[in-house]
Amino acid sequence: MLRSIPFSSRNVALLYGAVSVILLALFATFLWYAWNNTIERGRIELLQADAQRMTDFYVRKGSAQLAAVIDARVGNDLNTTRQILLLTDPSMVRQGGNLPAWPPEISKSTGVQNKLIHVNGRQFRVEVFYHALPGGYHLLVGRDIARFEKLEMLFLYGLSAIGAAVLLVAVIGGFLIRRAILLKTHIISRTTSAIVDGDLSRRLPALDSEDEVLARTVNRMLDQIEHLVHSVRNVSNAIAHDLRTPLAELRFRLEELSVTRPAPEEAFAEIDAVLGDVDRIIAIFNALLRLAEINRGTRRSGFTQVNVTKVAGDAAEFYQPVAERKGITLTFESARDMLAHGDPLLLAQAVSNLIDNALKYAKRNVTVSFEARKRPDQTIEVVVTDDGPGIPDEEKSKVVEPFYRCDASRSTPGVGLGLSLVDAVARLHGGSLDFGDNYPGLRASMILLSNGIEILSMPVSPSAETASAAP
Repeated sequence: MLRSIPFSSRNVALLYGAVSVILLALFATFLWYAWNNTIERGRIELLQADAQRMTDFYVRKGSAQLAAVIDARVGNDLNTTRQILLLTDPSMVRQGGNLPAWPPEISKSTGVQNKLIHVNGRQFRVEVFYHALPGGYHLLVGRDIARFEKLEMLFLYGLSAIGAAVLLVAVIGGFLIRRAILLKTHIISRTTSAIVDGDLSRRLPALDSEDEVLARTVNRMLDQIEHLVHSVRNVSNAIAHDLRTPLAELRFRLEELSVTRPAPEEAFAEIDAVLGDVDRIIAIFNALLRLAEINRGTRRSGFTQVNVTKVAGDAAEFYQPVAERKGITLTFESARDMLAHGDPLLLAQAVSNLIDNALKYAKRNVTVSFEARKRPDQTIEVVVTDDGPGIPDEEKSKVVEPFYRCDASRSTPGVGLGLSLVDAVARLHGGSLDFGDNYPGLRASMILLSNGIEILSMPVSPSAETASAAP
């Protein structure tokens, strides 16, 4: 498979080296261009300027004076100077300069010529400028460019050595990078293989500070996945446990009716009881479907302006008779109307679930306080307090999971979906459900965003995602 991937780890070293060499070649090309277009042009301009000065001197002083100046400047030996000067008469007889005669390799055409000439058995690479003087005289001005060739060769040798060093470092660095990538890939592969095999507790180690953020993000995702898997397991077990009893009762009653064939009155009574069991099962599934609908966010499209104070007041009024029958005083307080952007039906159901939960666990002849208020951060808080058994600190984060019930609540009716729905509604409205101690009892706070605060799309908690997957 690695061979079919163009940029796999086995090609990192070669790719890294090739890029380094290409960049070095581009840099060398730029230097070479600068040399040819700056140094070479400057050298030609110096030759032309030198030829022009000698021409002007020739016009003013004559050929004899120019020959004397040339001999004084360069002598008659080419080996003693890098400069080349030669003055001849119309018959090409040498008048002055450091060349014994006119080189046959140099043509009598005006302009710059780059030639290889032979003088006294030696060869020289020269760059010369020919200029025809008035009166038929010939002037040759040039330079021996052998030293420039040496400089160019040093440049090429240095560039080649640097290129080889860069290529070597690139290849070594590429293989080191490849090795590091393969090491990290091996660790990730080993961890994921262990997770696939069922060990959900495995996590990625942070090899260095650069990997810490990625490892922490991936490990957070793995924590979420592990929690989801356990939550799905727990919800499946809870569904099986909570549905087993009503289904068993339903089957027993139907079997008894089938065997005993009782009188119509007794049969209809049993049918009514069977319908109660069916309604209980349907209620469980309806609650799960409602949770799934809330967690998908489909209800957010129907949001409108809601008076939270009125919703809370209506819920308190509805549960007032229930509280009186249980000998509980239910009080409601709210300073003024508070508006929120949300679903009125879901908010009413969430508030009702909070009150119902408090009344269910409160003792007789006590007061259940119900309050809706605006907090300093402009969020709306609906608070219900009771003096029931409360919730242990280690279980406060679990009671919002579907079907989860504390030990103190197992003897009371219900299936453990009420607070799950409240938590889902709160998050749908950009808020949260928090639990505190009332000493004794529980203090449940549902926090919502008011109209003055932008409603954000809140992340779905593991419990809520589990509930949405349960149906």
